[in-house]
Amino acid sequence: MKGFSTRTTIFVLLALLAFAGNSVLCRLALVDNAIDEFSFTILRLLSGAMVLYALMSYRRFKVTETRDSAVVQSGSWWGSILLFVYAIFFSVAYVRVDTGVGALILFGAVQITMIFSAFLKGKRLSFMEWSGVLLAVCGVGYLLWPGEGSTAAVSWWGALLMIISGVAWGLYSLHGASSRDALADTAANFLRTVPMVAGLFLLFVFQSPILSIKGILLALASGAFTSGVGYAVWYAVLPSLTSVQAAVMQLLVPILAAAGGVLFAHEHITMDLLVSSMMVLGGIFLVVMFRSQPSA
Repeated sequence: MKGFSTRTTIFVLLALLAFAGNSVLCRLALVDNAIDEFSFTILRLLSGAMVLYALMSYRRFKVTETRDSAVVQSGSWWGSILLFVYAIFFSVAYVRVDTGVGALILFGAVQITMIFSAFLKGKRLSFMEWSGVLLAVCGVGYLLWPGEGSTAAVSWWGALLMIISGVAWGLYSLHGASSRDALADTAANFLRTVPMVAGLFLLFVFQSPILSIKGILLALASGAFTSGVGYAVWYAVLPSLTSVQAAVMQLLVPILAAAGGVLFAHEHITMDLLVSSMMVLGGIFLVVMFRSQPSA
């Protein structure tokens, strides 16, 4: 067994909190009709690109580097396409599904995508890793399964959109595992979404967009902090994780998002949430503590 360093642990927690924060901010903005889903996506990606570019500019002035860290030479068009697909489907889906359900579907799809990729690369799970994965999946399933007290109907169209978003994010995470400069790559990926954002703007600007001060501020916060900075932190920590670990750890996000719903959207803590949290956390513990050594 080999545990994580303090830096890796802190970065993972910060990234997962950022992911959960995106669900909460998106929910608050879209469900209250403070902004429409397309305007939210446009502002989210543009503000993320601006903040990351500013951070890169600051670093170039303050740090003398031996390698060329120009943003234009970092990242990739493939990564930016995955980022855009994730962001737009995420917003459109969250109009149709509840916060907790959406987060569960999203990161369930992420987990399946990343674990399937590990199998394609010939990696095998130990017995304890298998046990952890299954326990975590069962925990998510337990929370998602409709009970007697469930009042929210799941939109299958919304669920499908969220699955597509989750697959895109899973592939984006896998793509970032080889990143050597997390900040530069994330900034470049966000900047490359600008032409896609412009296309989205031209398509939907004439469809009566919904805008309010609250919605704009929530979208900017999502882009600048929980997306831009959060994704840079995630890219920084990905090389320290196997694809299976990264997938299972992200199952924490639905639990964190549900907690955010309790704090900011006045949702209630249920016994189902507590039981599910124990199962997911227990599964993650098994995967992290009994992880197989990554292949060379």
